[in-house]
Parts: sequence; structure tokens; C-alpha cells
Amino acid sequence: MSDAGIRSPLATGSSKTNGHSHSLDGRSKLCESSPNWNFVLKNGLAGGVAGCAAKTIVAPLERIKILFQTANPHFIPHSTSWSGLFTAARHIRTSHGVSALFKGHSASLMRVFPYASINFLAYEQLRVGIIRSPEKDTPFRRFCCGSMAGAISTVVTYPLELIRIRLAFETVHNKPLSWLRICRTIYVERGVRGALLNFYQGLGPTMLGVLPYAGTSFLTHDLMRDWCRSPVLAPYTLEVGSSTRLTTVAQLSCGAVAGMVAQTVSYPIDVLRRRIQVGTVVGTRSGIMETAHRVFLERGLRGFYVGLTIGYVKVAPMVATSFYVYDRMKRWLGILE
Repeated sequence: MSDAGIRSPLATGSSKTNGHSHSLDGRSKLCESSPNWNFVLKNGLAGGVAGCAAKTIVAPLERIKILFQTANPHFIPHSTSWSGLFTAARHIRTSHGVSALFKGHSASLMRVFPYASINFLAYEQLRVGIIRSPEKDTPFRRFCCGSMAGAISTVVTYPLELIRIRLAFETVHNKPLSWLRICRTIYVERGVRGALLNFYQGLGPTMLGVLPYAGTSFLTHDLMRDWCRSPVLAPYTLEVGSSTRLTTVAQLSCGAVAGMVAQTVSYPIDVLRRRIQVGTVVGTRSGIMETAHRVFLERGLRGFYVGLTIGYVKVAPMVATSFYVYDRMKRWLGILE
């Protein structure tokens, strides 16, 4: 995912392994003996910081998008107009203060840091294992690496994602909600004795959305990066004196395009998973097909794309920032040449 070679990746490899499969510019140096845990920690830190920076930039948009997707009764009127984003933001600000636009953001950061760390690291290592030579460096293999990386990071951090969604969905309370109260509610809401599996409700549709989103995002970013390095565009997209490093504008553009393409592909599933995640709050627990049927009856096909405009506005700077900060953090930490 980076724009320069990795100095000390975790995975081991033989002398026949081509470096291009281990980094995004073909200049990785393989660790020939034991796993390099220094690289793991630094790469994880770089990914985590990148994810947090990206999420912070778009936190208000994420809050409003969730309210639209889950058909929160206080925000349904705003979700039907082009200016709904601005009127909803103004409503939240005037009713609850600016801090309300960041409600649930602390929970988001707690989840995003490990998610992004695992996601970036897993993608790097999956490329090492799956794309072992130039002839195997195909779009399909890149897509698979991205999808598996997204799946791994999602499974590990899903309970934190569910808590974040619940915090963002709630808008009117007699008492401020806390992490502890949310956890207690989730734990007992499907039975008197409670169950840890409650923290994974909605995981099925989430995985259905993560696989195409993560795979498409990584694939599109890689393809855009390769395109920017082509002889025709290189004079305009590469840093002076470098044959691999993209300029800031080029790198941000690659991330923005990757995010928008991935969002388009996975958005309908994203809507369904949001509905399922808050279903117990509004008293409509149901599966994927039943939820899809309800969304269709409410708004037709447009219901599967409600809030997509906000999604585009949000995902372009978010993914662009994520890739950019990840690359810069790795340079700063000394794991890129």
C-alpha cells in the first residue's frame, strides 16, 4: 500500500521471491530469518495513526450518514433533500452543541486504531504470501489480498464497531450514554443471561460489505498508483529526483478515487448492516433479506443508496488521508527507503 519499498517486512521469503510482490514499488528487503517484530510494531503504529487521522477529519459526516442510513426519526426529513447534510449538521449543532457532531468518535478511534493497524499490516503480508512473482501480480490477487485483510481486521474489532454505531445513533437521552451502559445493554438485549455473541450482531452483512469494499479500495489504489507512475504521467506525478514516490497531490488523488469506487460497490450492503446493527434499538430485529425487503418497501431502490452523497463527500478525503498518512508515517518511522 505504500509508495516506497519496505525495509524489513515481517514475512520471510526465498531468494527467488520478487520484491515487487512485497511492496508497492518493488524495493522491499525481505527478512530471511525470524519475523521482524520491530517492523510489525512500526507498521502497526503507522496504520493506526493513519486510520485515526482519516476518521477524525470526517467524523461529523460519519455521524450524519449513520443517522440517515438508520432512518433516525429526527433526521428523516433532512435525508430526502440535497441540502440535508448541512441542515442536519446545523440541527445537531444548535440542539446539542458542536461536540455532538463528534458523538461516538472516541469509540470510533478506539476501534479504528487496531482496525487500521491490522488492515494495513495484513495487506502487506498477504501480498508477500500470495503475490510471489511478477507474473502472479494480477488484479484478482490484489483484490483477494485486500478483501482478506479487511475481513481479518473486521472480525477482530467488530464489537468496538457495534458500540460506535450505537453511540452515534442515539440522539436524545435522559442520561448521557457511556461505554459501560452500551456494553451492558448489548450483552443482555437478546436474553436474560446475556451473551458475548450479541457483540457480533450484524457481522454477516458487515463481512459482505467489507470484502468488496476493502478489496476494491486496495486494488483501485494500487492500479491508480501504477498508472501515475507510467512514463506518460510520471513527469507530473512523481517527486523530483524519485522514480517511485508520488507527489502529495497524486497520492491523495489515488486514495480519493479508490475510496469513491469502493464506496459505490459496497454501499447497499453498508445500508443493510447499519439497519441490522441498530435493529434492537428501534425494535426491528431481522435478517439480511427481511431488512432489504423493508428498505425497498420504504423507498424503493433509492433506499439502498440513501446518504451516498455524504458517503462520497466523506470517503474521498478519508481514504486519501489514510493512504497518505500511512506512507508518511512509514517514512518517518524509517521502514521505507
